[in-house]
Amino acid sequence: MTASGVGAQVAVDVSVDTTKAGPKIERTIYGQFAEHLGRGIYEGIWVGPDSDIPNINGYRKDVIEALRKIKVPVIRWPGGCFADDYDWRDGIGPAAKRPERMNKFWGGVPETNAFGTHEFMNFSELIGADAYVAANMGSATPRDTAQWMEYMTASGTSTLAQERRANGRDKPWTVKYIGVGNESWGCGGEMRPEFAADLSRQFGSYARLHASGSFRVASGGSADNFNWTDVMMDRAGKIFDGIGLHYYTMPGDWAKKGQATGFTEREWAVTLRNAMALDGMITRHEAIMDKHDPKKRVALVVDEWGTWYDQEPGSTPGFLYQQNTMRDAEVAALTLNIFHRHTERVKMANIAQMVNVLQAMILTDKGRMTLTPTYHLFDLYAPFQGATPFPAMVSGPRYVLGDVDLPMVDASAAKDANGKMWLALVNLDPKKSARVTTNLTGKAQGRLLSATAMDSHNSFDKPDAVKPVAYSGRMTGGKLVFDLPAKAVAVVAID
Repeated sequence: MTASGVGAQVAVDVSVDTTKAGPKIERTIYGQFAEHLGRGIYEGIWVGPDSDIPNINGYRKDVIEALRKIKVPVIRWPGGCFADDYDWRDGIGPAAKRPERMNKFWGGVPETNAFGTHEFMNFSELIGADAYVAANMGSATPRDTAQWMEYMTASGTSTLAQERRANGRDKPWTVKYIGVGNESWGCGGEMRPEFAADLSRQFGSYARLHASGSFRVASGGSADNFNWTDVMMDRAGKIFDGIGLHYYTMPGDWAKKGQATGFTEREWAVTLRNAMALDGMITRHEAIMDKHDPKKRVALVVDEWGTWYDQEPGSTPGFLYQQNTMRDAEVAALTLNIFHRHTERVKMANIAQMVNVLQAMILTDKGRMTLTPTYHLFDLYAPFQGATPFPAMVSGPRYVLGDVDLPMVDASAAKDANGKMWLALVNLDPKKSARVTTNLTGKAQGRLLSATAMDSHNSFDKPDAVKPVAYSGRMTGGKLVFDLPAKAVAVVAID
């Protein structure tokens, strides 16, 4: 596909330095997040085995198939804020005997605990993902964390291992990643960083007792809270494998975030600018981590990221349901490109969230399902999982709107395990197309994600309004050249 009929093109150059390979892009950078929030779990993932909605032992069949396709590497659960009010014992044993609680953080609605430890761990296995279990540090005890880990991972004859077997799981699960607390500066306990760091050491130590091979992640700061990272690294860095970081992108502020659809070009531009600001923040967090850990043993784990808008009018308050447009696909592409540039430290990331919440991959409405532009973007970018990145330098005009000044095109390049080069190109300008000339040669074929409008999106009635189409480059003057439409993302393989 070319950009014919879109008007004059702007010339952009992209140069890939194939002599400077970076640390590989860990598959876990493409991780997901599933919290007990709104319709993320119930209806989104779990409908129960007696549902009329086609399911596999209670899991939505359409959702399972879609998630398998994008090769989800890891899932964070059960929260989020929900994790620090969660008692793991509520979610084990016969479903009919599990207690009903109130989901105090998200809408004040009943939590039936029908989806608990067994349901989550089996779900992860079903789609081929590793488990990232967020342990309650806000309102539980270190013993609770230790016993939960023992329940899931013990292979011997302890009472907890036998209880797991009695509840239907003989073989121990592997809990590859353990999160200790969540947003301890906020919903996870309103803690000072010094107190949180000391408490994290205690919880982390007991988590290790029964899951010695697990990768432990301490609750990190939000956005530009650099002091949190400094204190956590100083006081607790030596016993953790990763420190978290949360960053949400929005055109407005926390009081009025902005609409998911029907937005202006100004809001488009500001949203993309705010997404790209994460690059500088990660650089500063990395510098702080380097001070305490010059060998870069501790990973930076961006375990919550994505767009956050005012939820859809008419949806249940506190459910954080929002539509997903071409703008969200661009935010995802820019964010993943940032992670590709920081692979020395960024080893895992988890977009918020998987289904029906915030920047979701999938939206459902009872028996109907639609894939979002963000889902299609993750599908396009799947070849970057485990690939080796190379610097991609972009030169050319910029996308300028008022006080927003951004590169018109962003790029990422990497070679997969088979030695094939993959190139991603993002056109941030919603109106102008680009003719991108690279220093690469060969045959380039892949797919393009674009849209007729900035807020183009998929609905249950029109599920294919935004979807990838075939795309290719061409050799001109001994170089690979691409016609890149406005507001578009392309990913190609180069042979």
